[in-house]
Amino acid sequence: MAHPPTVDVVAALRQAAKESSFVRSVQQAKQCWGRRGLSAAHDGAKVTPLTAAQVAQLKRQGNCAKDWKTVYAAKGFDPTRVWHSTFYGAVVLGACRKDQSEISRARLEDCHVGDDVLIRDSHVARTVVKSGAAIVNVGRLASGPKTAFGNGTEIPIAIETGGRDIALYAELTVDGAWVLARSRGNAALLKQYADGLEAYRQLVTSDFGIVEQGAVVRSTPTVVNTYVGAGAVIDGAQLVQNTTILSTPEESTEITHGAIVKSSMLQWGSEVATQGLVDSSLLTEHSHVERHGLVTGSILGPNTGVAEGEVTASLLGPFVGFHHQSLLIAALWPEGKGNVGYGANVGSNHTAKAPDQEIWPGEGAFFGLGVNIKFPADYSKSPYTIFASGVACLPQRMEFPFSLVNSPAVRLDGVSPAYNEIIPGWVLSDNIYMVTRNEGKYEKRNKARRSKFVFEVFRPEIVDLMVDARRRLQAVKAPKEVYTSKDIEGLGKNYLTEGSRTKAIGTYTFYLQYYALLGLKREVAELAKGLSPKGTVPIAEIEGLLTEPCRECPRWEHERQTLARELPGVDVAQGLKHLVELQTTIAKAVQVSKEKDDHRGQETIEDYAEAHAPAKDDGFVKETWAKTKALEQEVASILAALPKRAPVNAKL
Repeated sequence: MAHPPTVDVVAALRQAAKESSFVRSVQQAKQCWGRRGLSAAHDGAKVTPLTAAQVAQLKRQGNCAKDWKTVYAAKGFDPTRVWHSTFYGAVVLGACRKDQSEISRARLEDCHVGDDVLIRDSHVARTVVKSGAAIVNVGRLASGPKTAFGNGTEIPIAIETGGRDIALYAELTVDGAWVLARSRGNAALLKQYADGLEAYRQLVTSDFGIVEQGAVVRSTPTVVNTYVGAGAVIDGAQLVQNTTILSTPEESTEITHGAIVKSSMLQWGSEVATQGLVDSSLLTEHSHVERHGLVTGSILGPNTGVAEGEVTASLLGPFVGFHHQSLLIAALWPEGKGNVGYGANVGSNHTAKAPDQEIWPGEGAFFGLGVNIKFPADYSKSPYTIFASGVACLPQRMEFPFSLVNSPAVRLDGVSPAYNEIIPGWVLSDNIYMVTRNEGKYEKRNKARRSKFVFEVFRPEIVDLMVDARRRLQAVKAPKEVYTSKDIEGLGKNYLTEGSRTKAIGTYTFYLQYYALLGLKREVAELAKGLSPKGTVPIAEIEGLLTEPCRECPRWEHERQTLARELPGVDVAQGLKHLVELQTTIAKAVQVSKEKDDHRGQETIEDYAEAHAPAKDDGFVKETWAKTKALEQEVASILAALPKRAPVNAKL
């Protein structure tokens, strides 16, 4: 697993306390109520007791109050818009200027109702209802006393019995949670966070609930101790309790169709629908739970979705696909970008004792159909690894990126029959379609506005894992047919064949060169930018590019050192030409990877060709060839701008 990001979780918490619109709204709501229960302010204007004429009109329309003297009206209130309703305690009624303004068959207790609100067939108690909100057919919408709307709820991330516990607040991010989960030995940090969270909780603790402007609460039996953000929708849910719902009209957060949400935080654009259950959890922006999905004591990263399966005591990063009946328990998976297939059991955390074990999946991990992953397990240094359908993995640490873990084809002497076969680099050599497609897919599907993502797969931290994996494969002094972790560190409880070892070395080398040459192309293109078609890049700049360290640009320095190691002696022109060759090879591999599906399908399904587009017409295959053609043209343009005497890449 990569090191936790350099996020100052305490500073982020303090910033939220100062700048959060949620905190600000709660503070404003508190000002609506004085020592006797009600202030005289309504959106900055004074409220006044009902006039005798207004009370008479309200009575004629079937309304009643325990004490009409505690019912107040803002300027613009129209009593003809209120029918068959009952008022208890201190109630403020806002202006009625729009057609939808109406209060009918409602029971209001200690409420502050904003302008142009619709309340019908509902019981609303101890709630501030902001302008333009709608509350229809709600059995009970109430709050207080002293609710913090779920903030401060503590959940046992990665270890069900505790050890990486995280206390939630509404604006907490995946990166912040990751830092907290991995900082258990930093007592000072944890104390500062606990103190900051308590201060935050005090700010958001209220005797009254809030339904923000334009929010809709409809056809739901119970909504209690809940902050409902602007433009949020609760429609047909079964229960919403002790929850903060952050929302904007542009990024509406929704709880609908039989969903249950308890003691949780829902951020902007998230959704719980179709009888999904979320309990003691955080859904970050644009994540969702649907189709009976069950999420308890967990954090879902942006754009992550859970449907039909169960997630418990887990931290999931962005873009995790979890759309079938499967199980994920006690996972620390902040990098996300992976998939959990139907029937996958990633949850063997109970070793006949306490459920105190955990798993660290790697970025882009793909758990296939019906896999059984036993704990403890650390695959964090095996990003973009596929666990093939039906495999049962023993507890282990595995450190080979882009691998395939498959059930053993044969029994081997000296190898446990419980061991699987590992093929390092297989995803790159035989399924590059998956890797390159994911880069574009996640970028296109991203809806999050506040979180920043790196969609690029080949980046320094993953390249370093590839270098280390290749080093261990190359360190074999006496080749043999089969290897285990006794021979090669990082294989885990798997075996590796000699053929797979040599192939993996070549595969890792190919993509290390590709990574470095892409960096070279970027840097040379930057030097050539702005030149006329007949212009030439100054030779001094080209010479320095390959030979001089660049402390101001760590990414290029990493690429430059990789280039010197992988292609010593190559000059700029040679390197760019080789990049085109590598990209062409990748494009062919992408098409071949898809053609394998075509071949298998046509052998199995009689009319497969009539119902499936061939690989050459696949949208992503065509996009890859277009990218290859564009790279070829760009390199040709760059080569034309290079000086005739190209420098040599010096060895480091």
